[in-house]
Amino acid sequence: MKSILIAGVVMIVLGAAVLGYGYYSYTTTETVLQIGSIKATAERTHTVELPAILGWLLVGGGACALVFAALSKKKD
Repeated sequence: MKSILIAGVVMIVLGAAVLGYGYYSYTTTETVLQIGSIKATAERTHTVELPAILGWLLVGGGACALVFAALSKKKD
């Protein structure tokens, strides 16, 4: 049951991160113009919005996993 406890803690931490940040960004390099061996590139920043419900589901699922792990430990 220790693996369920660890999974629950990880889910709560990830859920809190999603609620705290709300988005993540990454940068890609794209070729804008290419004439022969001369190439012009541009960097583009992309932002991905993370819905708050995802964070709440992770926190709730992690809490349920912690409760399940605690109750399973009491049975033994």
